[in-house]
Amino acid sequence: MRKLSWLFFLLVFVQTTTLLAQKSSIYTNDLKDYNRAVSLYKDNQYASAQFLFEKVKEVTKDDEVKSDCAYYDASCAVRLGHANADALMENFLEGYPTSSKSNQAYVEVAHYYFNQGNYAEALKRFEKVDESQLSAKDKDRFNFQKGYSLFSSNNKKEAKTYFNKVLKSDVYGSQAKYYLGFMAYEGDNYQEANKYFDQVSGDEKYAEKLSYYQADMSFKSGNFEKAIALGQKAMGKSNAQEKSELNKIIGESYFNLKKYNEAIPYLVAYKGKRGKWNNTDYYQLGYAYYKQNDFENAIAQFNKIIGGKDGVAQNAYYHLGESYLKLDKKQQALNAFKNASEMSFDAAIQEDAHLNYAKLSYELGNSYQSVPSVLLGFINKYPNNSSRPVVEKLLIDSYISSKNYKAALALLEKNKTPENKLAYQKVTFYNGLELYTDRNYSGALQMFQKSLANSIDAEFTARATFWKGETEYVLDDYNKSLLSFKQFAGMSAAAATPEYKNSNYNIAYAYFKLKEYDSAGDAFQKFIDKVKDDKTRVTDAYLRLADCRFVTTKYWPAMDAYNKVIELKSVDADYAYYQKAICNGFVGKNDKKIEELNSFLQAYLKSSYRDDALFELANTYVATNKQDSALKTYDRLISEYKNSAFTSRAILRQGLVYYNSDRNTEALVKFKKVAAEYPKTPEALEAVATARLIYVDSGKVGEYASWVRTLDFVAVTDADLDNDTYESAVKQYEQNYIAQAISGFRAYLSSFPNGIHALKANYYLAQAYYGEGQKDNALPYYQYVVNEPRNEFTEQSLARLGQILLDSGAKEKAIPVLARLENEADLSQNKVFSQANLMKSYYEKKDYANAVVYAEKVLNNPKIDDNIKSDAQIIIARSAMQTGDGAKAKAAYAKVLVIAKGELAAESLYYDAYFKNKENKFEASNTVVQKLAKSYATYRYYGAKGLVLMAKNFYGLKDSFQATYILESVIQNFADFPDVVSEAQTELNAIKGEEAKTNSSIK
Repeated sequence: MRKLSWLFFLLVFVQTTTLLAQKSSIYTNDLKDYNRAVSLYKDNQYASAQFLFEKVKEVTKDDEVKSDCAYYDASCAVRLGHANADALMENFLEGYPTSSKSNQAYVEVAHYYFNQGNYAEALKRFEKVDESQLSAKDKDRFNFQKGYSLFSSNNKKEAKTYFNKVLKSDVYGSQAKYYLGFMAYEGDNYQEANKYFDQVSGDEKYAEKLSYYQADMSFKSGNFEKAIALGQKAMGKSNAQEKSELNKIIGESYFNLKKYNEAIPYLVAYKGKRGKWNNTDYYQLGYAYYKQNDFENAIAQFNKIIGGKDGVAQNAYYHLGESYLKLDKKQQALNAFKNASEMSFDAAIQEDAHLNYAKLSYELGNSYQSVPSVLLGFINKYPNNSSRPVVEKLLIDSYISSKNYKAALALLEKNKTPENKLAYQKVTFYNGLELYTDRNYSGALQMFQKSLANSIDAEFTARATFWKGETEYVLDDYNKSLLSFKQFAGMSAAAATPEYKNSNYNIAYAYFKLKEYDSAGDAFQKFIDKVKDDKTRVTDAYLRLADCRFVTTKYWPAMDAYNKVIELKSVDADYAYYQKAICNGFVGKNDKKIEELNSFLQAYLKSSYRDDALFELANTYVATNKQDSALKTYDRLISEYKNSAFTSRAILRQGLVYYNSDRNTEALVKFKKVAAEYPKTPEALEAVATARLIYVDSGKVGEYASWVRTLDFVAVTDADLDNDTYESAVKQYEQNYIAQAISGFRAYLSSFPNGIHALKANYYLAQAYYGEGQKDNALPYYQYVVNEPRNEFTEQSLARLGQILLDSGAKEKAIPVLARLENEADLSQNKVFSQANLMKSYYEKKDYANAVVYAEKVLNNPKIDDNIKSDAQIIIARSAMQTGDGAKAKAAYAKVLVIAKGELAAESLYYDAYFKNKENKFEASNTVVQKLAKSYATYRYYGAKGLVLMAKNFYGLKDSFQATYILESVIQNFADFPDVVSEAQTELNAIKGEEAKTNSSIK
């Protein structure tokens, strides 16, 4: 047993010894490779060392050796610059956090990232390093690199601490001093910066950079001469960006030394910050040009200063204004001075800018505010300014020249001093004219009366008297109108006025309206004798003279005057020819009358008097016992003019011809036709009465009674009561007892709604209500009349009905009434009335096609006045704009501009400028906008729209300041026109967006 035990022990010992020997042999081999790798590592043979470290790491079982191998593997990769070096080092630090080499690993990975330029990652590793474990040699590198990483991370305070640690280092000292100097430079500590820069100035590596910084520091310290010298020295050794900054330093130094000519090339060569200039950059270059009297280039720079709100901007805008003045660009100067006057950074500049703004506003007009308020604003703000007397004189003159009478009047009403009485007289007169043009006649009359109450200037007193008469005439107050015209004609100053030549003409018309035809004729004759160069009025005067003589039965003088109208080829020649033919009848020359009426029918195929002529010709044939010719002529009238007022009369007259020729059967046919087709008309009543005689004479009373019962307008048994009731109401009406007449006609219609006189009663009742201003009450009675067959009251009722519907806003209902009036009217003024209002009604309905059709009809009428002409052209223009027909709109607005006044003139001027802008005629467009601002400042809406156009024009002319300033002013001053403000804001945003690409001051 003992032997077995010993043997067993021996076997175990041998086996164990063998195993230990094997293990020791393996370990020894690993350690040998490891030591060899370390030796290679120390000999800088990193590739070979890395191979052995990786081999040992794979086979060794010793954790410490494995850890060291992982470190050295990563360290070799760092030194060899392998792409995975950082990952290997990170793996080591993660796998062996307690390794004695972890501190060195952090150092190495930090250096690795530093060398890669990844300073943020380097700084993270530097922060984990235990600096106390570093060798003196490693500390310098560590301190510099960590300092630079902090510098790159903008932690200047900490960076300074680490740079200071290596100031004495042979390797890193110069670099540290450079960066310490640079940080001092950036912090505007030029003394400390110079201290460090001086210490490295001998180092070739820093010499180039130092010249730039020292030039900049000299500039910022106010040593401009030195800045120029250093800047020029550094220029050749600098990169493009540094050259740009050096150009700015040198240019601004020359600028500050007032050497503007030398400054210009350097300021021009500056490229800006990140390719953009700021407002100060533009100002300096602009001012340099300004001081060299190069105003074009000065403007080109100043006007790029957009949205500036500081002393530099105020100064720039003031000198921009002066530059514009030097080049006679006054509208642009106005805007620049206005802007400078609204800034208070420099009081002297503000005051002088305000004075220039006020003077230019007077000279050019002002769309932002009334010229008087601009001038008054200056006087109030600067009462002691030496130019105050000049501005006060301009203020008085501006009341008239600006045509802003409403605002001027408001100012004058508050300041009724004796020296302002003349201005007040003129302003009220011109305001009256403006209101008259705008058809505000009651307002115009008040203004003329106010002007006359301040009679200082005899000529304006005379003119106000004349226009007071014109206004009274339009308001149908003919007695007062006549008195005013006579007063005017008797004034000694009247002869010098432009109204004087028409005084007899106006007096004549006032007499004419008062039905004093002898006096009217004499006044027309006086006008004809004195005035020769006004063909339109002279021709019309001959026509009215003829009518006056005709009415007063002076037929031979009437015919002479009518002949004159025909000779002058007037648009009324057809009327004159017809009237002359009628006169022959009155002087007992029926054969001549017949001859001329036939000549008239051959000569005037489209005359509106043809139905009159046919009726009169037929009647004359009857009077001269030419019944067959009469009957044929009546037939012609009935055939050609079915809707004429004479048609029912012609049929009645045919019946009477047959009756007087004992052709009773044929007569009855005609009388029954009148009664059936024209019931309730006077012709129908006469037809029934004459038919009764035929039936009675032939003993056929029963037939008559049966026929009459079919007529709802004849109540035989009540005829006497019917007549009496009607006659009573008519007498009240004729005696102008309107209230009683209304009551009487209403009583008649209540008792006899289908009575003999129902048509007349409805018409006269409507007229009475209309005359009393009770238009709504008149409406149903006019409606009754127009619903009846064509009669003598149809045309006037259609006109009045149309007017009532238009006045009440019922334009849809008015359209068919007006259309019917157009087709049935005999009077030219009613035709014009219907066409003009159809034109307007269709336009308001946005039925632009029909609006244009009627506008062209109106324009084709040679007898319309300028107001209606301008209305028609405006409708055509506006309709064309709505339908996108720019060419047609442009042509129409151009025609309006020739004749329009007031707001229509303002609108036309705006579109004249608008189309010029569309054609890129920016200067020409601006000229029109300036005229709009000066002559039509009252019409603020078009003034505001004109300013937006002006802004577009200036931007087209590359004047960014003018464009943006005008748009900003529109936005600030015209909030009551949101559509204009919206357009201005859109334009402003677009311009600023474009300009911000080159100007860093624009936000």
